[in-house]
Amino acid sequence: MKNIIEIHDLTKHYGDLVALNHFELTVREGEILGLLGPNGSGKSTCINTILSLLSFDQGSIQLFGKEMTPSAYDIKSQIGVVFQDVAVFEELNVYENIDYFCGLYIKDKQTRKQYIQDALTLTGLEEFTKFKPKALSGGLLRRLNIACGIAHKPKLIFLDEPTVAVDPQSRNHILEGIKKLNEDGATIVYTTHYMEEVEQLCDDIVIMDKGKVIAKGTKDELKNMISLGEKVTLVVEQDEKEFVEKLRKEEAIMSVHQEMDIIHIAYQGQDNHLGQLIDMLRSHQIQYTSLFSERPTLNDVFLELTGKELRD
Repeated sequence: MKNIIEIHDLTKHYGDLVALNHFELTVREGEILGLLGPNGSGKSTCINTILSLLSFDQGSIQLFGKEMTPSAYDIKSQIGVVFQDVAVFEELNVYENIDYFCGLYIKDKQTRKQYIQDALTLTGLEEFTKFKPKALSGGLLRRLNIACGIAHKPKLIFLDEPTVAVDPQSRNHILEGIKKLNEDGATIVYTTHYMEEVEQLCDDIVIMDKGKVIAKGTKDELKNMISLGEKVTLVVEQDEKEFVEKLRKEEAIMSVHQEMDIIHIAYQGQDNHLGQLIDMLRSHQIQYTSLFSERPTLNDVFLELTGKELRD
């Protein structure tokens, strides 16, 4: 597969602040790339420089094998952008909004009419064509925002938090629509704080912080990068402080904490420790009502790599 996006040594300063620090990124044709990072990590700056909405200090950006510049309209016509903030015209209805944005790239009226219909179908807005934005629910408004960004059938789509603050039904519809766009050939760069969406959608994941890539790979590859391994939740029948202290002395255990009758155990490494734990419970005659084991989630990866402190 050829590369749709190639970014090398990208650097951007805001005064003394380094927003992008020799940033590197490659996105292959036909993939959905999850671009993750805490607030202030440089995600928005990265996307805005890729789109030539921001200048940069050094480095190179190539899209579709060509240098991206503010005047590269042939490249821009192949790009769809859906920002987190909804950007539609309040005075136009649903159909007219999609028609306007599609018309920026598709001049043939018959082709545009079909493209608009395809966008309406994809986003489930067929019954709302005459509604103005103020009459739409939050979920429908998000879907309209997506329809406006993808109606011209772009080959490369940037989706920035497309499901934020929407109901579960709309979220599901949006995610299914994104899969359909990808199946139809679009390459997608997807940013979100909902880790379950990234696990569900993305082929490759990039985690960035402080303006640079700190990890890249599939969800399974990322999970293998961190020290946290198996997580066990144990529900005991009585207070087991002495047993908890014994667990803390086990070399393979990273942390143990107890909340009432629930003991949370975090193991390091990729080995399965459940059998060993069951043997310990038997030997110490610990009575328990349930025992649950799970592997690290993408959220665990994100927190271990970027830290748990709050970001503004």
